[in-house]
Amino acid sequence: MGWIVTIIVGAICGWLASMIMNTNAQQGAVANILIGIVGALLAQWIFAGLLNIGGANAAGGGFNFLSILWGVLGSVILIAILKAVKVLK
Repeated sequence: MGWIVTIIVGAICGWLASMIMNTNAQQGAVANILIGIVGALLAQWIFAGLLNIGGANAAGGGFNFLSILWGVLGSVILIAILKAVKVLK
């Protein structure tokens, strides 16, 4: 059941982040899910791990508002990094 929640939250986070960053037409559902999951992990590592903001379970705490918020924020950061790398190529 945990994997299903992770996929659903990842899909929501990735989709919202792609809408914010105007990359929705360039990505498919699988890319949104992967970006959402990796973005949530990135947000947890940056904010909860390095900066000690939001508690240890802020990102990846299941299906709640805070996990969506952290996941979207991390996904936006990830998409910005991917866009910057693409520009440098």
